[in-house]
Parts: sequence; structure tokens; C-alpha cells
Amino acid sequence: MDLRLVSHVLYLRAAWRKRDRWGAARIAAHQDHALKDLRRAAYAGSEFYRRHHAGLHDAPLDQLPPVTKADLMEHFDEAITIPDLTLAELENHLRALAESRGDPGRPWKGRWWAAATAGTTGRRGTFVWNRAEWAMILASYARANDWAGISAGLTRPLKVALVSSLVPTHQSAVVGASLRSKLVPTLRLDVTAPMQENVAALNRFQPRILVGYASALKPLAAEQRAGRLHIAPQGVMSASEVLSPHTASELKAAWGSAPFDVYAATETAGIASPCTYRNRHVYEDLVIIEPVDQAGNPVPAGTTGARLLVTVLFSRTLPLIRYEMSDTVQLGGRGCPCGRSFTLMEDIEGRNEDVLHLPGRAGNVNVHPIVFHHVLDQAALAGWQVIQEPSGLRVLVSGLTPGNSLETVRAGVARALNEAAVMSTGVDVHLVDRLERTALGKAPFVRGLRGPQ
Repeated sequence: MDLRLVSHVLYLRAAWRKRDRWGAARIAAHQDHALKDLRRAAYAGSEFYRRHHAGLHDAPLDQLPPVTKADLMEHFDEAITIPDLTLAELENHLRALAESRGDPGRPWKGRWWAAATAGTTGRRGTFVWNRAEWAMILASYARANDWAGISAGLTRPLKVALVSSLVPTHQSAVVGASLRSKLVPTLRLDVTAPMQENVAALNRFQPRILVGYASALKPLAAEQRAGRLHIAPQGVMSASEVLSPHTASELKAAWGSAPFDVYAATETAGIASPCTYRNRHVYEDLVIIEPVDQAGNPVPAGTTGARLLVTVLFSRTLPLIRYEMSDTVQLGGRGCPCGRSFTLMEDIEGRNEDVLHLPGRAGNVNVHPIVFHHVLDQAALAGWQVIQEPSGLRVLVSGLTPGNSLETVRAGVARALNEAAVMSTGVDVHLVDRLERTALGKAPFVRGLRGPQ
């Protein structure tokens, strides 16, 4: 346990609680000041940003060109503000960490914490933070517990069970290892491990908080309802995957209260999380988020953007200014019975990559995962996936609910596609023990054809 780091995180959590009482004007003033500091640091230390924002150093944020993950990785050594830190060196460190299954909570060279994305939406991204930034990231994740009303302290340790990936380069592994202490006893479980092993471990550990991918929590909820899992978490938190209303209702039925749907990313850390009223508030004091349409224009509140631009106000080692994410989210207004004025995030629909492009009766049709949710949420016992292949769609269902069969599932999916104006396409349904997962253990609902369409 890094006592200096943990002390900094505890200090930030206490300081940030005062921000819960900020009004909209105070939030805007803080963002304006923090953004000026960020841009000043970026232009002083990053050749990439000086060039990328050439002629626009005094322009408003919404006039700056976005930055993609490919941009950053291609120009990493110019984008980073530490001259002697290179992408090659950093990737060698992460490779060695993965091969040795080392402790990701130990800072590299005593100074840096690093993590990598899986690369499922394109090129893998590698990100690095200094001590001050890493404390901010840990505090942003801890804020989700605070806003959910889950307390922790010296007399009441916060026992956390995390069901996700054990890959040490995954940010959840770095976060868990950094916080692991007597204050935060942590159980990390591999989502790909046999169910009976994870159930037995959870029964022994008895977590106060259960955190996991939605695709990991859904089968655990079924185990709880079946009487094999016996835990009573104070809070259940879904992260890193879209939480459908049907899965949320199953988690509530299993553990007695609605789950908390936390929105975060490797690059940005926490972006938004729910209060006790289950209204998801944006961390506007830490990030500025801009849902935009396909042309890059801002969309109004109540409208789902085609992608999301995120500016991380505390990023200094690798600045992130209008960093482009393929997530499709919808913002709302302000005001909540909890008293916070932070903007509400009304919906998270997923990523652009989750939309299938299928031949339709009047040209190509974009098929959103919601088309499949309507059919498969009711039919699959412990989860489902739709995988696009050249010959058609391969549908995987992990268990069937009473009254359903492979044929009824096939017919339901075919009917839903027909109603979405998709031309007749093959639908092949398989009953499986477990879903197909990415290298980091995620089980996306929908997976399109690999490579160019």
C-alpha cells in the first residue's frame, strides 16, 4: 500500500464533497479556469498540441479540432509532455508486466502508472499518468461510491469484489492494485473463470460492493436467485459495458436495489455516476464532455450524439483535449432531489461499433443493438451476443428462459430484423455455456464484421 497515494486520494475525496453543493455558475467558472490551465500546460509541453491547435491557441474550446486515439498513438512522443518518456518504452513496460503477471499497482520507475485499452475499436491505446493525476483518477472512481451513499472509513473497511479482467494492463487491475489495503480489501475475479469458482469466492468474501461488467453481473444475479450465491452487497455497480433496463431489473430482483450504472473509460477515468436517486451526474469538475453529430456539431440536450468529445481537465502528462470517443450518449438538464447541480446524463446507448450495417430493402440499414434487446433480453437466461459473419448472423444465448427454444429465438430475431427493414438474412442460433469475450474479458452484445465493411 502506497500510504502517500492513499492519503492524497482521501484528501481529494473530502475536498470534492464540497463541490456537490456547487451551482451551475460555480461549475462553469471552475471549468473555464481549469481549461485555461490545461491548455497552457499542453502548449508549453506538447509539440503535438502546439501544432494541432496552430492559430487557435486563444480560440474557444468548440473551435478546436478533435483528437482521435490514432492521432495520439501516432504522435505519442510529441503529444506527451515528458521529453524522456516514449511510447516504445512504455509499451515494453506493459508487455513485461503482462508476461510476468506483475503488480500493476507499483508505479513504473517509481513515478508512472500506465494502462492500455484492448483495441477492440481500432488501434490499442496506451496511457500514462503521474502521481498527482493517478490520485485524481483513483478519487474519481471512489466518488462513485460517495455519490451512491456507500461510506467507508477506518472502522468500516470497504470490501470490494470486482468481476472483470485480471490482465494487469487493464485499468481496473491498476486501480484495484493501487487501492488494495486494510481500508479497501479487494477481491478480483476473472470473468472467464468457471462460475462455481467465482460464486464460492464471493460467498467467502461477502463484499459490501460488487462491481463488474454487465455481462458478468447478469449470470451472478441468476446464481443469487437460484440460491447458490449468498451475498448481500450494499451496492452493485455496473461498468464498462452497456447496462440494459432488463439486466438492471434482474440485478434489482437478485439484490433488492437498483444497480448503479457507472460511466468511465481507460483514457478519462470516471465520467459520470448515479446518486442515490439513480440519476447519473457528469463529473463536470473533472471533464468537459461534448456529444456531437456526425459532422462534429454539438447536439442539444435530449438528443443522442453520434460520438463524444472529452476534455480531461487534470491531464498533464498526456493531455486530452477534445479526445474523440465512439460512445453515443444523451445529456439532460440540471437539478436532482440529491441537491447536485452537475448535468444529468440521460442515456448511454453504446458505441458506434455496436451498430450493425445490414442490407435493407431500400439500401443499407443501420441496426442498433436495441433491436436485439427487445427479443433476446427476455429469452436468454445469462446473456446473449449477436455476431455478424459473411453468411449472416450468429446468435449466442447463454441459457434459455422457460417457454423459449432455439427456434423461437431464431424466429424472434428474424421478425425483428424484418420490422427494421432488413432484407432476409441468415440467423443461426446457438446455446452456449459462456459468451465470447474480448482480451479484457468484455462480452459485447453485438460484434460486426471484422475489417472494412
